[in-house]
Amino acid sequence: MNTLVDNVVAEISTVLLGKNEQIKMSLCCLFAGGHLLLEDLPGMGKTTLSHALADVLGLDYKRVQFTSDLLPSDIIGVSIYDKANSAFEFKPGPIFSQLLLADEINRATPKTQSALLEAMAEAQVSCDGERRALPTPFFVIASQNPTNQSGTFTLPESQLDRFLMCMAMGYPNRDAELAMYQRGQHVAGHNQLKQIISIPQLIRIQEAVNAVTAAEPLLDYLHRLVTFTRDDTKIGVGLSPRAGLGLLQSAKAWAYINGRDYVVPEDVQHVFPCVAGHRLLDSTDFSSSGSVLVERVLRGVSVFK
Repeated sequence: MNTLVDNVVAEISTVLLGKNEQIKMSLCCLFAGGHLLLEDLPGMGKTTLSHALADVLGLDYKRVQFTSDLLPSDIIGVSIYDKANSAFEFKPGPIFSQLLLADEINRATPKTQSALLEAMAEAQVSCDGERRALPTPFFVIASQNPTNQSGTFTLPESQLDRFLMCMAMGYPNRDAELAMYQRGQHVAGHNQLKQIISIPQLIRIQEAVNAVTAAEPLLDYLHRLVTFTRDDTKIGVGLSPRAGLGLLQSAKAWAYINGRDYVVPEDVQHVFPCVAGHRLLDSTDFSSSGSVLVERVLRGVSVFK
């Protein structure tokens, strides 16, 4: 694995035990220039992961607790009249940060959720008829509770498609959980984490990911995966062109993380569940898990034509 990435994973692992795969996948999402949706039960480490990423990568971090009474202006900001200057002055909201944690995003109304759409797609917001650029890099991590819990709103497809990846944290394995019990409250805090990567280094990494090559047969395999999701009658909604581009960019980032400057089919297969799982809908059973359809696609498309 890439040594720099290995150091980042090792540092974050001091506060998030037994979650190396989730840490690497979140880095993959950031390196690919996307946004990450974490879907799991409360208390699984979603907030810990996002805060640790900000500390280790030196990112300006803001957290917004999404609730049913949250307004779009609470996220974007608001213009306030300044009597001294006889003019309105824009007060930026927490979205003007390099890493924004939208905590429990599906507890806010669709109107408030939509405040993130332009920001996540174009790295800018529009307020009072003026477009305002967001910081670079700009990375949104949103957490959501299972939709069967009370007080939640289902994220619309347009919002889901803005997230490059969606993954669950999952329960820790036996060894990690026993280690947590043994350490108790003595687990290292966020203020003890070392910064491993600077902002200029992170930007260079994202540029290096863009330079990772994908051969023609690899692009053909990726295209056949995407096409399968559109043609299979079991799948009600297939992958969009944006999802296809995101799949390629994620595969490039995974190749970079593993120390290669070219993509292999295993890279595509590894990131495919996180990129496609939240986008695929069963045509007959809308409660069906996306993981079932992911397996169907991967089994149904051969690497070789």
